[in-house]
Amino acid sequence: MNRLQIALEQIEFARGYSLRILDAIPHEQWFEFPSGSPSHVAWQAGHLAIAEYRLGIERIRGKRETDEQFFPASFLQNFGKDTVPVPNKGQYPEPKEILSVMRGVHEKVLEEVPRMTDDELDLPPHTDHPLAKTRLACLQWCANHEMLHAGQLGLIRRMLGFKPLW
Repeated sequence: MNRLQIALEQIEFARGYSLRILDAIPHEQWFEFPSGSPSHVAWQAGHLAIAEYRLGIERIRGKRETDEQFFPASFLQNFGKDTVPVPNKGQYPEPKEILSVMRGVHEKVLEEVPRMTDDELDLPPHTDHPLAKTRLACLQWCANHEMLHAGQLGLIRRMLGFKPLW
C-alpha cells in the first residue's frame, strides 16, 4: 500500500466513524447545546464538510467554480474555523442537507485524490495551512482533524444523555 492509499484509508475510516456517531443522534437534537457545551452537532457536522473540502480538494487542486455544485459557499459562513456555533436553528441548513454536503464532498475527494501522482503529494498545498506544508500532510490532517471532531461529537452525544458507542 502506498502513502496516498494509506491517507485515503485514514480519511475513509475517520468519516465512517463520524457518520456512525451522527447516525446515533436524532436530527431533532442536532441544534441543542447540552449544558456546558460550546457547540452543537449541526455545527460539528457542517465543519467536517468544510474541513474535508478545504483539506482534500481546495488545498490539493485549488477552487473551481463547479465546486458550488457539491459545496455551497454558505457553509464557509456557517461552519468555518472562526465561526461560533449559535442556538439559532434557522441560521443553519437542516441535518439532511448537512449530511448531503458531507457526502458530496467526500465522494469528490474519493473521486479526485486517487488520481494524484506520488510526486504531487510532496508539493505545497494550493493555499497555505499552518500545520500541513505538503499536499500529503493536508490529506493526513484531514483524517486527524475529522477524528478530533468525532471526539467532540461523541462528547456532545454523551452530554445529550446517550450511552457511549463502541
